[in-house]
Amino acid sequence: MCGIVGYAGHRDALPLLTGGLSNLEYRGYDSAGVALREGDGVTVYKTVGEVDALRAKVPETSDATVGIGHTRWSTHGKPTDENAHPHTDCTGNVAVVHNGIIDNYDALKAELEEKGHTFASATDTEVVPHLVEDELAAGKSTKEAFRAVLDRLEGSFALAMIVGESDEIYLARQDSPLCVGHGDGETFIGSDVTAFLEHAREVTYLENGDLAVVTPDGVTIEHDGEPVERAIEQIEWDADAAEKGGYEHYMLKEIHEQPQALRQALSGRVDEMQGTVELGLDLPAEYLRSLEEIQIVACGTSYHAGLYAAHLLETHADVRVTVHVASEYEFRGGRDPWRTLVVAVTQSGETAETLGALRDAARTGARTLAVTNTVGSSITRAADDALYIRAGPEIGVAATKTFVSQVATLALLTVHLGRVRDTLSATEAGELLGDVRGLPGAVQRVLNADTGVRDVAETYVDSVAFFFIGRYLGHPVSMEGALKLKEISYDHAEGFPAGELKHGPLALVTDETPVLAVLTEGANADATLNSVKEAESRGAPVIGCLSEGRDEKFIDVGFDVPELGEMEPLVANVYLQLFAYHVANSKGRAIDKPQYLTKHRQLT
Repeated sequence: MCGIVGYAGHRDALPLLTGGLSNLEYRGYDSAGVALREGDGVTVYKTVGEVDALRAKVPETSDATVGIGHTRWSTHGKPTDENAHPHTDCTGNVAVVHNGIIDNYDALKAELEEKGHTFASATDTEVVPHLVEDELAAGKSTKEAFRAVLDRLEGSFALAMIVGESDEIYLARQDSPLCVGHGDGETFIGSDVTAFLEHAREVTYLENGDLAVVTPDGVTIEHDGEPVERAIEQIEWDADAAEKGGYEHYMLKEIHEQPQALRQALSGRVDEMQGTVELGLDLPAEYLRSLEEIQIVACGTSYHAGLYAAHLLETHADVRVTVHVASEYEFRGGRDPWRTLVVAVTQSGETAETLGALRDAARTGARTLAVTNTVGSSITRAADDALYIRAGPEIGVAATKTFVSQVATLALLTVHLGRVRDTLSATEAGELLGDVRGLPGAVQRVLNADTGVRDVAETYVDSVAFFFIGRYLGHPVSMEGALKLKEISYDHAEGFPAGELKHGPLALVTDETPVLAVLTEGANADATLNSVKEAESRGAPVIGCLSEGRDEKFIDVGFDVPELGEMEPLVANVYLQLFAYHVANSKGRAIDKPQYLTKHRQLT
């Protein structure tokens, strides 16, 4: 995803902008640029490549105290200096950065070219400064011109704009995140709070349809032409939470943060003795008792968390659960929307496909619940209710601590539904909550075995392919393990139910294709062993995540998983994360910024 930064204040804007862009590098990008308000004009610096390449092109200091910046992930036009943001009008007086897609840019561009405008890039974004130029030439004020242009745009966007004669920054948001950080006599802008976290801890999140004007003294916001007030929220993360903290990669740091993330997810929510949880949801008991179906919509890792949760919900809350890849979701006939809860699971709260699925469900009349890590994100405003996983910032593209926190939080939701629907006794609920409460300690024990996992990963690093298998709760874990390996190591990896091994994939199994098997409680280990034997008979090395004390002669390498009932496969997943990390690291991959991937789907 592209990144936006901005600053209006009393300090030199240039190092603040480049520093903010560095903070957003985890999102993935191929070019970077800044626009500075200097004198009565705008100066633009931009280049293909990384932020360090941009630093090599800009002066060490500037007189500018206002500016905007951007890291771009190419969609319209190849990665080139010309296509990098910011983009300007014909006069060079208006500079714009943009996340999102302007759907009607072709028609707008043709209209502008007929009027004599000359375009320097192949991007959709460049129509915006040219449209503003026309409105300013017609005698409108900058804000009036900006508002008039917004009325003509179709699609999704987060926009930031400066003009030569003003110390103001103009912002607009439609389906792409944008927030404002409040400092002492200075104001910061970011597509994510990590852009300015070390400078400002009080944040205002813009909402869809907002037009905002930023000055050093703060921000004023309009919606539909009327002034509005948006809440100022306090960021609770420690200032170093978005730094590597001594780890080689963010991903490894975040893998090791999982015990703490789990404690945060559970803190203040669990009464194990009473078998109850407090989630602060506005879901009436009468409604929950009437539920006939829960539909979970998600993408990638969040989809795997949804698959895991579906087993828990059906078992303990006695409700039918379907899990949908968000991009393929439809609310099909034969279901009563009034008795259907649609649960959208997304780490960022900005995943475009998941947002679209939730909105489609809401239009049918179904009630919606967002399960997310990000307060103030788009999905929390689109949903009827929100349940936060409280994992803290996750910088690495490959999700790790958010997966375990998503499942743990959905397990708490399972207990809540089970108690309300009288399908789970206090004793049964207490047992499940005891397993969930045991997760931080169990995960820490696995993390302490990191050296052994690294040795195994280095042994098999040159394998042709990797197969991950498991049953029941081990199935989504096998899929997640394969996803982690393929997205950061670029090796071929597949995860599937163990019983499916003989229905095709077995033809690919050789002595150069390790099989990683989940053999724990909650994963039907005895049945999975039949598939393990089939792989072993064909010479494949087998790496097993085994319930503690289980001894299997068909396993080449075994990792002990602490006893934890239905949470054991979730703990086994930590071994698979470490395995993927060490394979990728041995290959010298860009682990935190894997090729072609972004944290979530937002285009520019």
